[in-house]
Amino acid sequence: MASKKGIAITAIILAAITGASFLLWVIPQDNDTTFIVTDYEGYLDGAKNIHEVLQESIDIEYQNLRNEKISPMDYVAITEVTSSQVTTQISEFVTSKPSEQWQESYISYMNGMKKFNEYILETKVLANQIENESLDAEILETIDRIESIKVESIEYIKKSNELRP
Repeated sequence: MASKKGIAITAIILAAITGASFLLWVIPQDNDTTFIVTDYEGYLDGAKNIHEVLQESIDIEYQNLRNEKISPMDYVAITEVTSSQVTTQISEFVTSKPSEQWQESYISYMNGMKKFNEYILETKVLANQIENESLDAEILETIDRIESIKVESIEYIKKSNELRP
């Protein structure tokens, strides 16, 4: 079983990110909203910091799942919140309209975030397989897919960093 302190810290981090992202949903959606960014480097650095927090949080909970310190259903709940946060980040990238010199870096980072979201969803599949006591071969196949997706996400992020002006 996961420690109460670890679960509390994870919950606080996810709640803070959820609260900040919720502001996007409060803004009226009647018009085509453009997320105006003037400091492209600063925005990308901020997105990177949020991504690192989400990555670290999900990695800790994923290891807890694999070590049977957290139940698969608790893990699924965490992935749903984290995936929602990643989707919000991706939406911000889509609407940010970076300058031409920053577009390739932004697109690559956005693709990295999409892969990260795919990684989260695939770990959710693993949690369901564990819950349903799937065959070891199926579980190992899913773990291989998870690692492959994670590597792809990291490669997009590295490419984004290389493409910065």
